[in-house]
Amino acid sequence: MLEVDDPDRFQLDPNHLPEVVDNGTRILWPEAGGERTVRVRRADGSVEALGTVDVVLPILHGVHGEDGTVQGFFDTLEIPYAGGGVLDSALCMDKHFMKIVLQAAGIPVAPWVTVREGEVDASLEARARIEALGLPLFVKPARAGSSVGVSKVATIDELPAALAVAFAEDDKVLIESAIVGREIEVAILDGRGDDAPRASLPGEVVLTDRAFYDFEGKYLGGDGVSIVCPAEVTDAELAAMQDLGVRAFQAVGGRGLARVDFFLTAEGLIVNELNTMPGFTPISMFPKCWIASGMSYAELITELVELGLEQ
Repeated sequence: MLEVDDPDRFQLDPNHLPEVVDNGTRILWPEAGGERTVRVRRADGSVEALGTVDVVLPILHGVHGEDGTVQGFFDTLEIPYAGGGVLDSALCMDKHFMKIVLQAAGIPVAPWVTVREGEVDASLEARARIEALGLPLFVKPARAGSSVGVSKVATIDELPAALAVAFAEDDKVLIESAIVGREIEVAILDGRGDDAPRASLPGEVVLTDRAFYDFEGKYLGGDGVSIVCPAEVTDAELAAMQDLGVRAFQAVGGRGLARVDFFLTAEGLIVNELNTMPGFTPISMFPKCWIASGMSYAELITELVELGLEQ
């Protein structure tokens, strides 16, 4: 049984963010088709067996973690793993293509324009398409997470600075219409066998004194944001969220799990994005949604591991 004795220990310190220091060791992965024994080569050259791998739970974020890269690596090694596969991971990491796929499946998304560096200044057409989105706008890197590089633009004069921040993270940037609505999230788990995927009760991000749910608000304990789970919604809204969450998961070829983020507006639901490997501490939204739905944190981890073995 996995026990979490002190959730506060998962809180990041903004003055001392975690870092991985190279200590000279290297992991030696098994060869495809052979023993699934993982070894480590120490800095002094000695090699030690760490054990046999049954299944990998790749709780990794960002480039090489949730973009399909490590998933393809495990496929090549023929090692079972939990969570998204190569296609859905890569697709949902790139917000541009994710929106195209969702839109093609009839799932509502926020209007957007995708630009490359220098295109806004060089192309009158690009400028016209951006201005047609109206104000305010959100500017975000296409392939980054945790709201890194994201800016809210209130006037068109603020756009160049926001683009510079986003292009520092990626050479492809999305400019989106700001959507007015409640920020609601549901957690998705794949079904067993031929069963359909399952959606949790929803959670809500409530902003009181923050322009948007940025990195500080998500990870550094910034003021002006709180997480409510389960969110207060009507039965009809709950059914619509769970249905649309599953549809979005299926549209991107989802596997294992995902968190689907919505805006609940006066006109209905709009999908903001899917996250194929969401935050996974016991205080993160994905586990909180399933805990609110009656599943313990340990049961959730067990379910993911068993889904990975089943795949």
